[in-house]
Amino acid sequence: MITTHYTIRAAGIRRALRLAVVADLHNYAPRALFDGLATERPDIVTLPGDFLEGPGQVENGLAFLRATARRFPTLCSVGNHEQKAALPNLAGAVQETGAELLDNRSVFRHGIWFGGLSSGWRTADKQTHMAQTPPPDRAFIDDFATREGYKILLCHHPEYYEPYLQRKSIPLILAGHAHGGQWEIGGQGIYAPGQGLLPRYTAGLYDERLLVSRGLCNTHRWIPRFGNPRELVIIDLWPG
Repeated sequence: MITTHYTIRAAGIRRALRLAVVADLHNYAPRALFDGLATERPDIVTLPGDFLEGPGQVENGLAFLRATARRFPTLCSVGNHEQKAALPNLAGAVQETGAELLDNRSVFRHGIWFGGLSSGWRTADKQTHMAQTPPPDRAFIDDFATREGYKILLCHHPEYYEPYLQRKSIPLILAGHAHGGQWEIGGQGIYAPGQGLLPRYTAGLYDERLLVSRGLCNTHRWIPRFGNPRELVIIDLWPG
């Protein structure tokens, strides 16, 4: 696992703030991740989706939230695998851990609006890794974009950026889902769900506002990562 640091100027915030971005756990929490968080000491831990895996594969993800929320304020959003997990009361399960689920809603923390844009996938949808990603809740996007002050959106799917978010007034968007392109050759990811072959958004900062994490698990066990390490992202926000 690597730790990647970014420094971002945030207009309107009053003091520096450190965020951790923990993407794509898929019901897996390596010891190195806990050690990394203890070393970096973020003010807030954010999980932009897929902290769970699927039906019957939720306990490790919830245990991670429980352990992390004891030490750091923890916010998470809904990815396609949370939809796939089909828990009868996902919000209640997350609340029990001490973390906070942003399911197409927002909260105000440290002078910043944090929003969570939920995956458009639903339990009944098929071929969730291969087919085109269903659209998100556009009414929530419009409402969130009009909030006064600095805004950070947890959005699991980077493929939502161009059609739904690029022209909105949202200064920072945190995403995952692409798993770094699974294989990376010459700086190019090879495949990402929702983007297909040679995807554009796999890892790093795009347009100085879309930050895509490589994620922390390999769900494609028959296709191991290549040139694409698991990643904890740390963002230092400075008053702009």
